[in-house]
Amino acid sequence: MKYKKEASAGGIIFKKEGDQIFWLIIQHSQHKGWVFPKGLVGDNVKNEPREKAALREVKEEGGIEAKILVDEPIEIHYKYRFKEFLIYKTVYYFLMEYLSGDPKDHDREASEAKFMETEEIKKILTYKSDQEAFDKALAAFGKLQ
Repeated sequence: MKYKKEASAGGIIFKKEGDQIFWLIIQHSQHKGWVFPKGLVGDNVKNEPREKAALREVKEEGGIEAKILVDEPIEIHYKYRFKEFLIYKTVYYFLMEYLSGDPKDHDREASEAKFMETEEIKKILTYKSDQEAFDKALAAFGKLQ
């Protein structure tokens, strides 16, 4: 089997409405999993910074503009099979705050994008790696309050 390394970047984005906090989540068009928006770093721009890739992916897959609040990303690792490859994946999630836009304006990589409350997000996330990233994001978010 052939091996390959990939790096992706994305965002775990919150917005405040009064006293309530909502988080952006997307349903991926291909694998149908509920995940946070993310995508390959440098897939179209050589030497693309992770932060720029993360903001780009949030706009493309989530339909919104956001700002990064914590410079240090939440780093997760996992592996998966794709065709004849075993992919070793590193994902850099940045904690972000919603600025503007509508999740309905997402691209074709997402079949749905929406904001949900914290407990709903915990129940709907498909992958353990995203659940772990969300727990870390909640801890970082708590330090900002």
